[in-house]
Amino acid sequence: MSEIQLFAGCLAQTSFPQVAEAANEVMIRLGLRVRRLSAAFCCGQMAFNDGLRHEATALARRLLDAADPRLPLVLPSGSCAAMVRIFYSDLLAGDPELAGKAQRLRPQVFEFSEYLTRVLKATDVGARFEHPVAYHPSCHLTRELRITDGPPALLKCVRGLTLCEFEKSEECCGFGGLFSVKFPHISAAMLEDKIAHISASGAKAVISCDLGCLMQIGGGLHRRKAPIEVRHLAEVLASR
Repeated sequence: MSEIQLFAGCLAQTSFPQVAEAANEVMIRLGLRVRRLSAAFCCGQMAFNDGLRHEATALARRLLDAADPRLPLVLPSGSCAAMVRIFYSDLLAGDPELAGKAQRLRPQVFEFSEYLTRVLKATDVGARFEHPVAYHPSCHLTRELRITDGPPALLKCVRGLTLCEFEKSEECCGFGGLFSVKFPHISAAMLEDKIAHISASGAKAVISCDLGCLMQIGGGLHRRKAPIEVRHLAEVLASR
């Protein structure tokens, strides 16, 4: 039985624990032994984006000390996967020991949908979710990791699911981590556009691979009392 490491990230551990459980369930269903990285909490992305390199390095050290570079590291978050795979080389450039650990781990870093479709070659995981859904392709997933085909392919194999296209689907939802805090008016305007397009699609749920996006979109839908829920891709794939 193959073994993988699952790192949920800080948003899953604090606000969306069901996502980590869903990802774990899907991996087990596919015959994998899952090692949860409970000793690691955050990849350090938010601190890194705000220029807090010392704090980001401390978080990166915690993750790198917990991870085994011999095993695949699966993250149900495009932004976290991009941080570890792409931006650790910048963050840790001044620390040869940590930079070496990051370099050894890098080939083993996979976003959740990427691992399913590109490594396991799996698209049908036996899921059933009888709702019309809209898929929001997050910025880090599509622009940094270049993952575009996997999530829709997985969704199209879910029994009972109808995938609803919507206008300007690839535009940002306006979250961007601290961007939404520093530029709230711009963020809110971007969110308004996103919600309007999703609502017009007829979807009853919004699916994404990034919890920051789901938190942003979900908050906007909740404030408008819109009858549309938000789900991570792993939650849909875990549904029976």
